[in-house]
Amino acid sequence: MLHAEVTLERVYPVSSRLLTAPPGLQDPMELPEFLGNNSDLYAGHPYLADLASIERARYLLKQRPATPVAAIDSRIINPDLELIEVRWKNLVDVLLNSPKAPLPGEDYILVFRQPDTETIQIIPASGYDLLALKLVNEGIDSKQAALEGGVNIGIIDDILYSAVHQGLLIAPKSKIIRSADFPRGEIEDPKWFSSPTFTLQWHITQVCDLHCRHCYDRSDRKTMTLDQGIRVLDDLYDFCQKHHVYTQVTFTGGNPLLYPHFIELYQEAADRGFMTAVLGNPMPRHRIEEMVAIQKPEFYQVSLEGLEEHNDYIRGEGHFKRILAFLDLLKELEIYSMVMLTLTRLNMGETLDLAELLRHRVDLFTFNRLAMVGEGAALASAPTESFPAFLEEYMEAAQTNSCMSLKDNFFNLHRYKKGLPYVGGCAGFGCGAAFNFVSLLPDGEVHACRKLPSYIGNIYQQSFNDIYHDTAAKKYRAGSSACSHCAIRPVCGGCLAVSYGFGNNIFTDLDPYCWMQQPAS
Repeated sequence: MLHAEVTLERVYPVSSRLLTAPPGLQDPMELPEFLGNNSDLYAGHPYLADLASIERARYLLKQRPATPVAAIDSRIINPDLELIEVRWKNLVDVLLNSPKAPLPGEDYILVFRQPDTETIQIIPASGYDLLALKLVNEGIDSKQAALEGGVNIGIIDDILYSAVHQGLLIAPKSKIIRSADFPRGEIEDPKWFSSPTFTLQWHITQVCDLHCRHCYDRSDRKTMTLDQGIRVLDDLYDFCQKHHVYTQVTFTGGNPLLYPHFIELYQEAADRGFMTAVLGNPMPRHRIEEMVAIQKPEFYQVSLEGLEEHNDYIRGEGHFKRILAFLDLLKELEIYSMVMLTLTRLNMGETLDLAELLRHRVDLFTFNRLAMVGEGAALASAPTESFPAFLEEYMEAAQTNSCMSLKDNFFNLHRYKKGLPYVGGCAGFGCGAAFNFVSLLPDGEVHACRKLPSYIGNIYQQSFNDIYHDTAAKKYRAGSSACSHCAIRPVCGGCLAVSYGFGNNIFTDLDPYCWMQQPAS
């Protein structure tokens, strides 16, 4: 009963006028101290002083405008946060009118405004929350904290990421940003110009248990040692920390699980807090379970090239059935599954039928257009003249088939014409080559995109930071000058690999599938 008389709205009203005042209290802002000094008056409710402290903090925060935060280079504590030490547990439950009773015991309560919003939250501070605040307050970096705590650096970073996600900490903005002179077209939303994640597509081996007819590289490249691979992960960690982005390592090949040190390298990536994913082939259950025991991948992607007959012509007899059985295994192990199709003239007519067959069997189905590179040069690309109509059919089918993803950048041409919201495109931001991802080959070569020769450096000779900011990478990030006047350049850019396969100059020519009318410069 007494607690109901001292809730926020009654004790600290917006009018700053006390509606229900305990005897002897002159200033409602002094209620916590008053209750602490007059506990004999409220013996049945000894937790009220702490409760009033929490409510006062909330009230004061609600009355003042949000504290502006200038550009920052490292994590900071939310300036609109107050840490309150209390002598009772379950006080947040009391505020929420929960039947859970207060219990004696030291606790810490966080009262804070969510960054960039007016939402004020009150939560009990966990040990991880307090650690995150301590690390930032004392300027202790993740590596030092991990060393002192005897844990993997990924554990420390996860604690800090969680505190940022909750709003307890404020992190710097991503430095993976399109340059100021990158064409904007008619795109105003800033989300299309900056990526929160950087992905290393790591081809850790050329060894493969398949020999597909469209393989773009069957060359023999020397494989890294485990020690060399670990140094790559360390350099990648430093790069992503410097650029304030989350890190994903997508292991591929060849078949990445045939690399002799795959599980050790996968463990090292997980230990650094990296998200992991696999582009590979079906593997035995025990190999997948071994990987999941370390860290469940964000996804496991396999390939199908059409219905059974055509797929097995491209990828080998029995491959289609093995993929379907493997998809069932991924579902059983609760691993997000993806199927990729390489679109050609011969399988274009089977794509929608395959998507229907995969309904409820795969989490995501999508396609890439054939890049006529390597052995893929012997195959025929999908007809350019019928491609727009194919995309229309695909988009219509996707409205009722939730596994169908709109990956090709040219879906955004249709969406622009129809006034529909844009989709992420190839890499979530139109063409992501040398922007939010790079490809690392087994011998240390770094390419802007694996589907075409696009050398931008060598990890044995340069750091990721040096490679990313060098002239070659900037050139691939800029893409084709033919797209510079396009209204939707940031969410498109065509496909450099497809254009290369047609013999075009990828830095000056349009993707041959583009049907957007280009205005004169």
